[in-house]
Amino acid sequence: MNYAIIAAGEGSRLVQDGVKIPKPLVELNGVPLIARLIAIFCRNNAQSVSIIINEEMTEVRKYMESLPLTVPLHLIIKSTPSSMHSFYELSRFLQGGKFCLTTVDTVFKEEEFASYIRNFENDTASDGSMAVTDYIDDEKPLYVSTDEKTAQINGFSDTSGAQYISGGIYGLTPRAITTLDRCMEKGMSRMRNYQRQLIADGLKLKAYPFSKIVDVDHAEDIQKAEDFLNNEQND
Repeated sequence: MNYAIIAAGEGSRLVQDGVKIPKPLVELNGVPLIARLIAIFCRNNAQSVSIIINEEMTEVRKYMESLPLTVPLHLIIKSTPSSMHSFYELSRFLQGGKFCLTTVDTVFKEEEFASYIRNFENDTASDGSMAVTDYIDDEKPLYVSTDEKTAQINGFSDTSGAQYISGGIYGLTPRAITTLDRCMEKGMSRMRNYQRQLIADGLKLKAYPFSKIVDVDHAEDIQKAEDFLNNEQND
């Protein structure tokens, strides 16, 4: 499995809350967000890890260049206008089959993630598997409507009315990159618009429920995520 991390955002809300270090290096229980993701990926059949950071993240660049890894690392340093554009920059490393893309601030239970990856690897009927959760603690959640029997995704909405919201973990196949290229040609932006286009293009996407996914957007989310992970360790 090839993995990719979008870490090119400015983390402006953390900065406003007084957090001085770049978001990828924010620590949860002493481990930087980006290092935690890489470690989880390596424990889940990683063939490569591709990461995009913005041009101002010199501290993150130095950290990544000093990090010992057991799999190939592709590091892109480029400021982009949206997460969808960051995905496009990463996509050249994701052409060889199924891949998993996440944002750097996505915090989840590793055991749930491992089950999600195994399920996606074994799924021969779908074009993608999207992590979803009914835990809603996001300022602007993307709601995901599904078929109750098949768990197939039939739509994405900015307004409530669905049980789940998007969890920021995207398991996809090469067909999804074709849609991404088309979105770029049309001048589209934002991952949520890209996800809508996947449905419009007829791709079959499955929803995979996680009990809880925490996004680290504000300073208070750091403690919230640590408590979540500590509870996982105590389970």
